[in-house]
Amino acid sequence: QVQLVESGGGLVQAGGSLRLSCAASTFTFSLYAMGWFRQGPGKEREVVGGVNWTGGSTYYADSVKGRFTISRDNAKNTMYLQMNSLKPEDTAVYYCAAGRRFSNPNEYWGQGTQVTVSS
Repeated sequence: QVQLVESGGGLVQAGGSLRLSCAASTFTFSLYAMGWFRQGPGKEREVVGGVNWTGGSTYYADSVKGRFTISRDNAKNTMYLQMNSLKPEDTAVYYCAAGRRFSNPNEYWGQGTQVTVSS
């Protein structure tokens, strides 16, 4: 069974930074595209961005472009989300996901980690 575990969430002031990690186990990590999604209070889940199997290609939602960076380390079976210049509207539960489609890697999900940005 695929297991994805997010960590690194917390409370940060606006303008601050956080780095989320997504540790994968029980599947061949390097064969899957990975993505980050988030769900803010009262909102639907939305894509934050994704990374392909090698880490060589990424994409981002317009709302986070230039502030967030997705990377992966296949040797460590881990994906990262570096979040800079955080805004209160970035407050959400952040989920990592894995899948075979780079454009929408949504086959397997982690449990989520809360990120709260105070103004």
